[in-house]
Amino acid sequence: MLCIKELIDLDPFQQLPQERLQWVCDRAQTVELSAGEVLAHEGDPACRLFILVKGKINITRRSEGVEIPIGQHEAPSFFGEIPVLTDEPAPVTMRTLTNCHLYTLKGEDFRKLLHECRDFERMVFRIMERRVRGLESFIRGREKMAALGTLAAGLAHELNNPASALVRTLGEMPAAILELQRMNLVYGQRNVEEAHTQDWLRERDRGYDAILNNRLDPVTLSDRESVLLEWLEDYGVKQAWKLAEPLAEGGVEVETLDRMMERWRNDETELREIGLHWLSLSFEVISMIKHGLRGAERISELVQAMKSYTYLDRGVQQEVNVHQGLEDTLRLFVHKLKCGIQVERNYDRHIPKILAYGSELNQVWTNLIDNAIDAMDGKGLLEITTHHCDRFAHIDIIDSGSGIPPEIKTRIFEPFFTTKSVGRGSGLGLETVRRIVENRHHGTLSFESQPGRTCFTICLPLSNK
Repeated sequence: MLCIKELIDLDPFQQLPQERLQWVCDRAQTVELSAGEVLAHEGDPACRLFILVKGKINITRRSEGVEIPIGQHEAPSFFGEIPVLTDEPAPVTMRTLTNCHLYTLKGEDFRKLLHECRDFERMVFRIMERRVRGLESFIRGREKMAALGTLAAGLAHELNNPASALVRTLGEMPAAILELQRMNLVYGQRNVEEAHTQDWLRERDRGYDAILNNRLDPVTLSDRESVLLEWLEDYGVKQAWKLAEPLAEGGVEVETLDRMMERWRNDETELREIGLHWLSLSFEVISMIKHGLRGAERISELVQAMKSYTYLDRGVQQEVNVHQGLEDTLRLFVHKLKCGIQVERNYDRHIPKILAYGSELNQVWTNLIDNAIDAMDGKGLLEITTHHCDRFAHIDIIDSGSGIPPEIKTRIFEPFFTTKSVGRGSGLGLETVRRIVENRHHGTLSFESQPGRTCFTICLPLSNK
């Protein structure tokens, strides 16, 4: 049985009179646990206050499917008051590190003590406040790390394709350039007149222009490739299909080949086909350069988006282009969006820059866009609309998902409230959005939701100039 001497080792209980302490001891129930046993699982309904008089208990919380240690309770201590007073499920899992001797007090008995003794209540709430702040601080850190991990994974995925293409291109180019040099040397040994050589160079330059500026549409390209393949096969070129595609991309006409190859038809040396191979390989090299450059530009674009997203090279508060922040965030989510979500932008391009904490504001777009994607289950329409009036910039983020159930609409901004399964959501995403918009930027946050359309509206004050 719990004794008064054990109870008054805890600061709040020192505020209770002798008869109330005895009242607690009479109602406390004994719990004995061995090391490694679970006292309470995260998500369990909680209705008891725990009083630990011997032993040590580890506290964990699930994040992305992994249990993360966040603290310990060591005797003498009490805990469990948060879910008892908020009527919420247990926010953490508690597992014994050593053999533990505990007592439990029913939730209604604990609440009765609070109502009867103001000093006891004040002390409990101070301790509760510290614990909630500590838990919230830890989860916010985990939220940021999880969000960064998600974005990093998406960024790595998006970087992989252009990086692989660039590596492949650079790997193929040395052999191609060496072969071009060899063909130039062979051709040069024949001392061909300048006029004929200039014809080849002009055709090459026209092809470069066609390839670099996408002069040919896919249908025209396909038709031309078929015609060129037939001509090359008639000419007797082995593996003619390898030459047909690059020559078609370069916009080469059959009539041009007839004219330029006429003098070489009866040549018994390599020169009978060398001009065709030289022109085709020249076009392949310029295509390699084009695709390699496109890959490098894509890599640069993604890196710049990440750099802009985090505002790594700027002060904490700066003038921010709202549209740029939205676009940077969308680029980092492209791996999720391209699987079945259409993005529709309706931007008011006349919105001026606003004075904001850029990195924090991008957390707002990240949380809202990520929630919208989840709500649509990977398929639907994401609309982003902006406009300004009354010295405020208005940003609407709309998804075509299932909507927010009416019974929870009043609670979605509460800290730790989430409809996601244990370990998938911490319940701080929308609370973070509200805090950043309202507290940090003196704006407003509102939403409307029904099945098939949920709209979150952010209003941010424009800079006064």
